[in-house]
Amino acid sequence: MNDQAPHSATLGADIRALRKARGLTLAEIAAKLDRSVGWFSQVERDMSEPSISDLRQIAQCLGVPMSMLFAHSAAPADEQGHIVRAGSRRPMGSGEEGLIEELLSPDLTDDFEMVHSTFQPHSHMQTPANRPTQEVGYLVSGQLDLKIGDREYTVGPGDSFRIKHEPYQWSNPYDEPAVAVWVIAPPVY
Repeated sequence: MNDQAPHSATLGADIRALRKARGLTLAEIAAKLDRSVGWFSQVERDMSEPSISDLRQIAQCLGVPMSMLFAHSAAPADEQGHIVRAGSRRPMGSGEEGLIEELLSPDLTDDFEMVHSTFQPHSHMQTPANRPTQEVGYLVSGQLDLKIGDREYTVGPGDSFRIKHEPYQWSNPYDEPAVAVWVIAPPVY
């Protein structure tokens, strides 16, 4: 049995997947970082370990929170790339708007990502998002108000919704948290 972690479960693989999802070449991101293409290629292949400062710059170039690049927990070798245990989910974002998100996907190397989102009571999205993505959400519990394009909806447990290349905004003006599972393509975190 091979005890080596599959390459897809690494920081470098996730950085490469995020770079490609944003349509950036190795040369473009290396130039933004003021580093050589060779160095960045080695980071993506896990042959060079970036410093904290490097990770901060990489996260900024890729438009992801730095926590996304830190939170690689060691899963048992036979589970890596396949299983994400509830206690080992990677946190995403700061949670300052009242949204707590965790990555359900084992890594970011697929054409999509799955995200577990908890919307705290009386929270709302400050600024509408408009991402070049297709997203489908399923509300597990609670209620959530959505504005997709110029239409407004309230969704409850068991309801699902789609956002396709259009501006959207969420709010939870209710007294209970709302929990949703999202599938986002291409990965954005």
